Amino acid sequence: MKIFNTMTRMKEEFVPMEEGKVKMYACGPTVYNFFHLGNARPFVTFDTLRRYLEYRGYDVTFCQNFTDIDDKMINKANEEGTTVKEIADRYIAEYYKDADALGILRPTFQPRATETMDEIIALISDLMEKGYAYIIEGDGVYYDVPKFKEYGKLSHYNLEDLQAGGGERGASYEGKKNPADFALWKFKKEGEPFWNSPWGEGRPGWHIECSAMNRKYLGKTIDIHGGGQDLIFPHHENEIAQSEAANGCTFARYWMHNAFVNVDNEKMSKSLGNFFTVRDIVEKFPYEVIRFFILSGHYRMPINFSDELLKAAQNGLERIMTAVESSDFILANASGLHPEDAAAKELADATSEAKASFIANMDDDMNTADAITSVYTLVRVLNTHLTAKDVSEKEIKAAADMICELMNVLGLDVRAILKKDSGIPSEVMDLVNQRVEAKKNKDFAKADALRDQVYAMGYQIKDTPQGPQVTKK
Repeated sequence: MKIFNTMTRMKEEFVPMEEGKVKMYACGPTVYNFFHLGNARPFVTFDTLRRYLEYRGYDVTFCQNFTDIDDKMINKANEEGTTVKEIADRYIAEYYKDADALGILRPTFQPRATETMDEIIALISDLMEKGYAYIIEGDGVYYDVPKFKEYGKLSHYNLEDLQAGGGERGASYEGKKNPADFALWKFKKEGEPFWNSPWGEGRPGWHIECSAMNRKYLGKTIDIHGGGQDLIFPHHENEIAQSEAANGCTFARYWMHNAFVNVDNEKMSKSLGNFFTVRDIVEKFPYEVIRFFILSGHYRMPINFSDELLKAAQNGLERIMTAVESSDFILANASGLHPEDAAAKELADATSEAKASFIANMDDDMNTADAITSVYTLVRVLNTHLTAKDVSEKEIKAAADMICELMNVLGLDVRAILKKDSGIPSEVMDLVNQRVEAKKNKDFAKADALRDQVYAMGYQIKDTPQGPQVTKK
């Protein structure tokens, strides 16, 4: 597998540190609100990477954090007259509702920053001892950026060119040795949560949290670090500076960053006010369509948000699901099949080619867009033979199962979605199946009576070459 490494700006062959095992970390949400589609993109992207690596046989240890102490968290708590912990608890619970519905697997570890305070303090202590950090009285502990000679190697920025204040969310400049220096520990202020430390009561800076959680749960060096491209600088650059200075070794071997979700050619973000939460979108489109929409573009390319593009994704997903549904119906009610050797070979070849093509595309920097095209190609061939009924149950089952296997790698369980979406009572389906038998036996009067019975129950039957489709009236 080749991965585009942001550090080298090249596609590189992925070789994990330990054969057969992968350690990966992705930055998680700051839990002060519902997450929007732009937030969802990295969550879905790195969940899909994890799923694909596991599909290829790797044992993946995946850590994704919750930032539960931050200026935004404090501001939200103050606005609502409650505690930061209550805000975190509430929105972590809401995160899981959306993430689970999007098919995002639970990470191996999903720690909160506030649960990692001992490790954060230990890491800052290491930086102090090694001369990479200093104290500004009445302010906090800061990282001395020029001491880390490789600063800028991820973002490819030169330290001299950085604008003042580039290194820290909401930074102040007074007392800093260098404008790019950033806070590791902020001394307590009135009305803010605080923890004890060797330098005084306070709370951690944003960047140190991820470095500490990486070291605690994955070790000093990891295979893959992921996140949105907006985190390259300063967040990931600062993580490298902290971790490599403290640990004396490479922090992450491969850096992966997804592009933005845009609205009217601008990045979707809470700060711009042009965001749509997943909760907003799911009022019009189901969660699986949102996931499919995200994966329909290459993760390093921007995707534009619009109802029209989501509808196109919905139509594409329905094409795939209908092929599986039609196959399963024919398998359950096998009749009228007249297999031909050439047709059987064509479908069998298309099935094996779909898997090979899917893997080749995913091995090419996780190209989910082209991987989905591989699935579409198999769907097209399968539909042709379902209509002609010129293949056996064996080939139909193999093709439908392959579609489901590949879609599962993308986090989309087609048969589970069909079961959830059908909502058709079993007694209705029993009548539909009886009607199929009646038609097979040329008892058309009985078939018509059964169709009318189904209609009276609030459902209608549409006969297609692939079999009957049942929908609510």
